[in-house]
Amino acid sequence: MGKVDEQLRQSLTTDADGEMQQAAPHYAPHDLAKEDPEQLKHYYYMMLLMRRFEERTGEMYTKAKIGGYCHLNLGEEATVMGLMAAMQPEDYIYTNYREHGYMLARGADPGAVMAELFGKETGVSRGRGGSMHLFDRKSNFMGGYAIVGGQIPLALGAAFALKYKGEPGVAFCQMGDGTTNIGAWHESLNMAKLYAVPLVAFIVNNGYGMGTTVEKGSAEPDLYKKGCAFRMFGERVNGKDVLAVRDAVRRHREMALNGEPTILECVSYRLRGHSVVDPARYRSEEEVRAGRSEDPVQMFAKDLLDAQLVADAWLKETADRVEDEVQKAIDFAEQSPDPDIKELFTYMYATPVANTPGAEEALAAAREAGGEH
Repeated sequence: MGKVDEQLRQSLTTDADGEMQQAAPHYAPHDLAKEDPEQLKHYYYMMLLMRRFEERTGEMYTKAKIGGYCHLNLGEEATVMGLMAAMQPEDYIYTNYREHGYMLARGADPGAVMAELFGKETGVSRGRGGSMHLFDRKSNFMGGYAIVGGQIPLALGAAFALKYKGEPGVAFCQMGDGTTNIGAWHESLNMAKLYAVPLVAFIVNNGYGMGTTVEKGSAEPDLYKKGCAFRMFGERVNGKDVLAVRDAVRRHREMALNGEPTILECVSYRLRGHSVVDPARYRSEEEVRAGRSEDPVQMFAKDLLDAQLVADAWLKETADRVEDEVQKAIDFAEQSPDPDIKELFTYMYATPVANTPGAEEALAAAREAGGEH
């Protein structure tokens, strides 16, 4: 049995008073007959879109079409889709740097996301953010953050603003397991509980903080328990089960709306290394085989087939559709223009600031760097 499965079988929740309680089992099969078939099919389509988008992203990185750091959601599709399926339009989401799938599931055009990875003007952040800094204000997608834990105080601020203004919505703060070890985590959770803000701390526990296991990086490896000091409700759920994640997020969202910030830990598994360039030699072949044997995309396809909600022909048709969409996204990115060098300093600040460098300074900087003559 792998460590991820063992964590799930020891699943507990923490109530608002910090007392440990046995959680409802998350291995029980779902009654798909009670679900909307079209919604389930959409979940599968999106999970497959994430999978192929990320696989082709890795390919584009090796071809030097994408620069900088690049982190993929491969293996985490059920976790991503479960969260995004339960969110409402008025909700806000702050993520870490492994955020491509979240942006796609929030409704972003794949071409605009791929163009951002390529550093093109047509990208969601106009080519200024790249892989780790996707952003879309219209959908309340408030950005990926490269600094570990940098998103937590910002999500806390958004949650506080929602309560202060009396506006609807919840602030979801997605993060990796390693983030729960830093100071901003503890400070933000303390304030969230004190002010009873609508915040859900969404932990994606894929077993590793870069190359360090959760057990070696955290004195408390049951991450959902880390809110005990702040009397925060915590729960662990099977991150490979899209419906279990969705239903858990719905529960936590309701709690947050009622003034009870929460922690939701989703136990997942990344199929590749920490980043595109990480060979992940710290994982044994046996562990990797075990992780791949529970591929969330394949397991959900089997669930749909077993429930006779889809046929093999539909799966093939969906795969072809996804393949075509991802290729079009790549073509769009390749054909898109680079940002104008004159705009180098344009988006340094959200509002105008005196003495900010302009077009002339941008051209001078380019000439000095040898990029413009």
